[in-house]
Amino acid sequence: MVTRALSWFIKEIRYRDILPIRASAYIISIFNEQIGKGAMAYYLNKRDQVPGWEVGSVMLFIMFCEMFYLLVWATIGFFVSRDTLPEVFGLIPPIALVAAVVLILWILYFQGKILPNNHLRDKRILHAFKLAKPWHYGAFFLLRSPALLTAVVVYTIALNLFGVEASFASSLGFLPVIFFAATVPTPMRAAAITSWVILFPENEGQMAAFGFVQHNFFILFNAGIGLLFWRRAQRDLFGR
Repeated sequence: MVTRALSWFIKEIRYRDILPIRASAYIISIFNEQIGKGAMAYYLNKRDQVPGWEVGSVMLFIMFCEMFYLLVWATIGFFVSRDTLPEVFGLIPPIALVAAVVLILWILYFQGKILPNNHLRDKRILHAFKLAKPWHYGAFFLLRSPALLTAVVVYTIALNLFGVEASFASSLGFLPVIFFAATVPTPMRAAAITSWVILFPENEGQMAAFGFVQHNFFILFNAGIGLLFWRRAQRDLFGR
């Protein structure tokens, strides 16, 4: 998704050219995923002379779209499996409605149709938002959705292996919320791990184990991949 967004708003960059830092950023993501995105911005600026502010704007665009992408799927999941979800999930549709209004106003502002004399949109850190068309937001959703739908299948199977009954429909309801919690800057995805226990209070022991094993295996496995590319990323950045 990073390479696609870069090609939309800055210039074409091959995936294999960004792979070393993309993989190495997983190591940093153990502590905070957003810092990992910052590392990618620095790498592209240092190695490819891509303007730092513009790269930063692309990373902001990705983070912004991630929130709406997860909210859309959380809303779909709510209507698919509302009977199996905690009552608090009833807040999702009104939150989604407000978010949809905010997104429309956001796009109109950056297209200059709202507050046309305001120059905040001209800041270099907002470069990607100024260039973005409505179809870019839709394309982001479509490109990211296969990953979430695949995760629904994988997580449902894994939950049943841990002795917790879960269906694909119910997983679609709560998994986007779990992923959103994973973006909260807590060490080792603590917010996401806690969310599993809250969502399945009748299986606290299993869910505490599942959340700990699943999330920590995920980030540590990715960090292991990052180690394979660490030396290459160092050479690209520092020439050694």
